[in-house]
Amino acid sequence: MLFSEVYGSYFNVVAKVIEQAIDGTLTDKNLYEIVSENAFSESVMNIPTALKSGEWKLITPEYKTPIKHKPTMPLTTLEKRWLKALLDDPRIKLFDVSAKGLEDVEPFYNRDTFVYFDKYSDGDDFENPEYIKNFRTILNAIKEKRKLTIRFKSHRGKVHTLCVIPHRLEYSQKDDKFRLIGVTSRDTLIINLARITKCSMSEKYREYEDTEEKRRLDSLVLELTDERNALERVMHHFSYLKKETEKLDDKHYRITLEYDRDDETEILIRILSFGPLVKVISPQSFINKLKNRINKQISCEF
Repeated sequence: MLFSEVYGSYFNVVAKVIEQAIDGTLTDKNLYEIVSENAFSESVMNIPTALKSGEWKLITPEYKTPIKHKPTMPLTTLEKRWLKALLDDPRIKLFDVSAKGLEDVEPFYNRDTFVYFDKYSDGDDFENPEYIKNFRTILNAIKEKRKLTIRFKSHRGKVHTLCVIPHRLEYSQKDDKFRLIGVTSRDTLIINLARITKCSMSEKYREYEDTEEKRRLDSLVLELTDERNALERVMHHFSYLKKETEKLDDKHYRITLEYDRDDETEILIRILSFGPLVKVISPQSFINKLKNRINKQISCEF
């Protein structure tokens, strides 16, 4: 891994602890606060113990440190090349991330290095100037808690204008599209960004105006056999969904996913891609749809 725990989370957390020790502000309380807020959940059990016991000889029992200078973490050339490649992704460019300091760095790979075969070919045009402008306007509105006035085309080509309280932006890897999730005065709005022809920010909305988002959510229970990195792949594929994972034994896990009913077809296709390593336990309605899709595939082959 380019960004390992040594040069990643653990390093940064311990660096923050050392900084406070140098400043003379480190206490037992904020030691645990720094770790819990910036590291992995299990790190609360490991890092403070290693520091306080003297296993890592960085902090004294009086919460001082023998280190005189605050730690820094310069990037390696390989890490710079990796970042340069990531920042060349048109989806990341939508967020207007600065590549300052990487001007003379050769990217680790180019866009055409990878060929995607598991997503639709009619994805959003992320380099369209109007699309970029609308994306950043929506993003700023979410950050600043402002209303949006949007003009968009429906599936039938009819133009609508709505006032929306934006909640978040979502990206579908399968569709290769971004969509806006928000609420209007009457209902929840879910709309692909490519359909938005114009949008502008208006005044800040008040708390009472932000009605609860009424999304049609369903739950799905899976049983997974962890072979060929199946657990890691499932976690990656469904990283954007709320989930609970229970370990049944050394090889088997039960995973509960919460998903939007509008995304059911995409969820179904993704689950099928894992073959026998993932079994749907419930609900029965989803199992029936899974069986129907498999039967259709079989009938098409013959």
